[in-house]
Amino acid sequence: MVRKSQNGDALTELLSAASHKVLSKLILELAMELPVVRRQCFDFLKKQVSVSKALVQRSEGEAVLALWCELAPDLEELDDCGGGDYATMDDVAELLYQVEERLDSKKVDADSRQEILDLTLPFIESSNAGLDDMLYDVAYATCYGGDDLRSLAQEFEAMKGEWKADHARRIYRSLGDRDKYLELRARRMEYGADYHDLATFYWDSGEKEEALQVAEKGLRKAKGRMNELRSFVTARIEETGDREKYMALQFDHATDNLTFEKYEAFKKLCSAEDWCLFQPQIVSRLKQAEEVNRLKISMHRKEYDEVLAILTKRRYPISSWGGNYKIQAAQKLEKRYPEKILKYYLSGLGNLDRNAERKEYARNAQVMVKVRRMLVDVLGDKARWEKFASKIKKDNLRRPAFQQEFARLVQGWRELNE
Repeated sequence: MVRKSQNGDALTELLSAASHKVLSKLILELAMELPVVRRQCFDFLKKQVSVSKALVQRSEGEAVLALWCELAPDLEELDDCGGGDYATMDDVAELLYQVEERLDSKKVDADSRQEILDLTLPFIESSNAGLDDMLYDVAYATCYGGDDLRSLAQEFEAMKGEWKADHARRIYRSLGDRDKYLELRARRMEYGADYHDLATFYWDSGEKEEALQVAEKGLRKAKGRMNELRSFVTARIEETGDREKYMALQFDHATDNLTFEKYEAFKKLCSAEDWCLFQPQIVSRLKQAEEVNRLKISMHRKEYDEVLAILTKRRYPISSWGGNYKIQAAQKLEKRYPEKILKYYLSGLGNLDRNAERKEYARNAQVMVKVRRMLVDVLGDKARWEKFASKIKKDNLRRPAFQQEFARLVQGWRELNE
């Protein structure tokens, strides 16, 4: 906080005594040294004085360049180091957003926009600052028309990297430059998304036969990322009424990274006859699915032996992350396979005869609750529980945190013999 003299503000008196020439010199010197002051001067003066439209645009351009000068040192550091701390990233991101916002006003002169683009492109090319999306947004915001976009596409095209080439392709496509789009598209036709992009280009151009040929080729040759392409072809086939081909594509979609949700969705599409045909094929692909999806599908199919085999292949999950459904599945099998589920729960206790943090004692106590339920409530063998639990209590008498957590969670823990 600035301290004011009892006789008034000295700075105010000095400014009042200064000539216009002196004040101009002061402001210019401050603005040259401090980009934030330069920007504030432009913002203040534009509201106070009436000037030509050309000068307004130049002033807005200078203000945007001043913003860039504010963020440039930190952006260069982020680019040199491959990122940085969250505070710096947030500060630079906020200033980049302000640059983009002011460019989006469409009030910045062409020379300033070109200068901002020239300053932005090296950071896009290096792709090392961790702010790619915002830098691309700034680059696009410098473009006020088709010519600007074409120049930007040429800049992207000259850079190395598929992501830059993809931006160039999209710009040429949006501008209706068929030859340039097809030239760049032909350079990479590898994934399903590549074929989908080309197929939709032809479809939107009214070349529907060509679109379907490209899509069909993609289904045969593409390596991955097939969802969009399959959806495109499926929609076209559904229109023709070719159900056999339609269901074959839906099957491919369902079993590509098979999940329980995909399994259910595909089953709903099937008639009884369809399901008889496809069910054995889905079952044969279950082993390729992630473990939790295999569990969900096997539970849904009431294949409890398979569920038990999946569960007991590994020990009880030591964290809830990814393990919640496994625990739920085990609970549903408690009465069907009591001894095996008891053994599964016991695998979650690990080595209790060692010092640990309180949170680990609490986790073990939660597992012990399940062990007690199996022995007392499911198997009806209270004596077996008391013998097992009493030994554990005795072995850990010198661990007060252990005893506190088990007493808090496990019914009857305090009453157990030591």
